[in-house]
Formats: sequence, structure tokens, C-alpha cells
Amino acid sequence: MMLLQTILAFVVALGMLVTIHELGHYVVARWCNVKILRFSVGMGKVIYSRKFSADQTEWALSILPLGGYVKMLDAREQDMNEISEQDLPREFCRQSVWKRIAIVAAGPVANFIFAIVLFAVLYMHGIPEPVAKIRVPSETSTAYQVGLRHGDEITTVNGESVQTWPEFRWKLLQLGLDKTDARIGLKRVNKDRSSSFDQMEISLPLSQLTNNDLESDFTLKMGFSVARPDAILGSILDNGPASLAGLKEGDNIIAVDGKPLLDGLEFLEIINASAGKTLLLLVKQGVQEFEVKITPESHDINGKNIGRIKVQLMLAPETLTIPVGPVDAIYKGAEKTWETSILTFKMLGRMLTGDVSWKNITGPITIADYAGQSSRISMISYFSFIALISISLGVMNLLPIPVLDGGHLLYYSLEVLTGKPVSERFSGMAQRVGVALLMSLMALAFFNDIARLVS
Repeated sequence: MMLLQTILAFVVALGMLVTIHELGHYVVARWCNVKILRFSVGMGKVIYSRKFSADQTEWALSILPLGGYVKMLDAREQDMNEISEQDLPREFCRQSVWKRIAIVAAGPVANFIFAIVLFAVLYMHGIPEPVAKIRVPSETSTAYQVGLRHGDEITTVNGESVQTWPEFRWKLLQLGLDKTDARIGLKRVNKDRSSSFDQMEISLPLSQLTNNDLESDFTLKMGFSVARPDAILGSILDNGPASLAGLKEGDNIIAVDGKPLLDGLEFLEIINASAGKTLLLLVKQGVQEFEVKITPESHDINGKNIGRIKVQLMLAPETLTIPVGPVDAIYKGAEKTWETSILTFKMLGRMLTGDVSWKNITGPITIADYAGQSSRISMISYFSFIALISISLGVMNLLPIPVLDGGHLLYYSLEVLTGKPVSERFSGMAQRVGVALLMSLMALAFFNDIARLVS
């Protein structure tokens, strides 16, 4: 069932993005009065088609779902004798260079606009995201050494307001790629007056992060992550260690073997590592505190003995939902799309210089996996994923590789500069190089996908 959902989520996402991309080409070509012969979702053999409009444009579904195309009246692809006199002015190559640029650029631009619209809708609806509170479990970590403490709530990064954890991490990632340290504004609970906060600013040394750090979860590398709730017990199974020890739903575990607990995640880690070992818990039940002895049961999971006490723990971080108005939502959507596009270009540039591993290139298997995972989390996660893939599709198509939109834009830019089109001989050679390069990238993406599955 999960496999079916993954396949369906992938096909819907890819079909939607390919259609949007090709519609960009189609709409602008129509505006420029270029005749459209076929609009296909998918590549290869046509398996279904219908013709519409006075031009009898063929709308088709093709057998290979990884792509699509708009076939225009083009003298490079058909015999000029087959083009009627009245259709000659509508042939693609007879259009001005600026019209050709507009038609080719319209595909990637459509992907960017689609991402902006998706993000705007999500922002208007409100996206539940973890609050920008941090978890600092180790006093030897970089985070602790620079002054960050467990439970600190981030308010600004380099003077820019921050409210949620993804927003905070995103800003740190951008600064890390630029090898720029972060000035983090935060508020910390004043323990002497529990209802108030101390405001302060701390410098976080991101310039010391390596490229390998940035490719992984660099916040964990520095010793902090998103804060988790206290170890408050949820549902308790009958005849399990927790039930037999007299623990009840709502109990707050505040210490184990005399050591205060950081949060519910630390309690889970201790239980997992304590199969068959008796633990002394300090429990807070309402206003009362008492001690309880408990021995986690041993469960063999993938050859390891894991402790279990048969109780549910609420480990989801505190979330914040901030719906905004239409104008602000569009602005935020455009900002998110722009920042993601720039970050993608930076990552690609660092791959070319060897600063970032080529292992980051992913193919359809990984994309399908993420599509399935995000669809199982929520529709908000799924549409956020589609928006990000739409941006990636737009960026990839702008790369100056022959056979991609970016390659054609490079040809037309040279035509603008020189006043004459690129020669057919040069164009043909470039096309062959482009196909070879694109096939190599696809092979690398598939290799990386398979390597991820194996590992």
C-alpha cells in the first residue's frame, strides 16, 4: 500500500510539474503566434491523443512519464515544402530573437511562478512549523561553548526576525555556505523570575563548518537541534513495565537515577539503552513528586537489545501556525522561491569546483521516495515538496546545457550579441555534447539513488 501511495504521489507531482512547465512554453508561443503541432505530457510513443482548436493541436499522453514537450512548427525539424504559405510566418525560426527567448524562457519561469503560487497558498492557509527553540544536550558542544542553552528561543539572525525552526535553519545554511558567522538574538527564561525573559545576542561561528558539514545536519554537528517537550507520558499499555510500576498518563518524568532529564527525547534514549536494567525514576504527578523503580523489557530489534516500557511519549516539538494575508503571502512565496533558487545555483557551482559532493545529485527514485514520505505526513508537506521540486526543475532547465532551455537561451543570447544566429554545424556539435552530458548526469543521479537505497 505504501509503495502504491509513493508511486501515485510521484506520478501526480511529476505530471503536474511537467504540465506547468510545458504550458509556459505553449502559452507564450501562442501569444507570439507560433503554430503548435503537439503538446505532450511524457516522452516517446504517444499512447493517447486528441486534437483541438483551428490549428488542430494534438494534446497527447506519451509512454515515458519523465518529461514532456511542446512541438512547434519548426523548419529545423520538417521539410520546408510541407509548410503551407500561410503558416510560414508562424514558423518558430522566423520569429524575432526576443520572441524565441521569451518562448524558451517561459517554461522555467512557469515553474518559478507555480512555486510562488503554491507557497503563497500555503502561507495563507498557515503552515504548522516547529518553534525556533533549541535543544542543547551536551556541555562540550560548540553550541554550549558559545553560550547557547537548552530552551533558548531564537528571535533574530543577523538582525532579521525568526519565528520557526525551519526559518532559523535556512538562514544558518545560507550563512554557512557564505562562510559568514551568525549573530543570533534570543530570549531565555529568567529562572529567578519565571514569567519573564532575558534578551541577549550570541555569535555562532559558521565559518568553521566544512562543506561536508553543510551537506549533512550541521546543527547536530554544532551540538543543537529543535527543542522537544518534557518527558510527559501518554497512553500506557496494560501489563507493561510502566503500568506495573504504577505510572499514569500525564505523569512527568523529571529525573532518572538522580540525574535531571533534559526532555522526553533523552528519556527515550535512556530507556532504549537500559534493557533489563532497573532504573529509579523521579516522577511528578500533579503537584506531588515520588520515586518509582522500573525495569525496561528487552526487545531484539535488528540484532540489538532495545529497552521498552510500553508507554507512549509525546516527542513532537512545539509548533506555530502563522497565516498571512494574500499580499504578504505572495511576497513571502516569491522570497522563498528566490532564496531557494539562489541556494540551488550556489550548490551546483560548488559541485563544479569540488567543494560539494556530487552525491547530492538525486534522481527519480529519491524524488519518488520523498514524494511518498511527504504525502504520508500531510498535504501541506506534499505541496511544499512539489513547490521545491518545481524550483529545482526551473533551475535545472536554465543551466547552459544544449538540449535544455538554458542551452537554447545561450544560443539566442549569442545571436543578440553578434547579430547572427549560431551556425547549424556548431549547434549540431553542441547538441551532441549536451545529450552526452545530460545522459551522464542522469546516470549519476540513478547511481546515487541506488547507492542511497543500498546504504
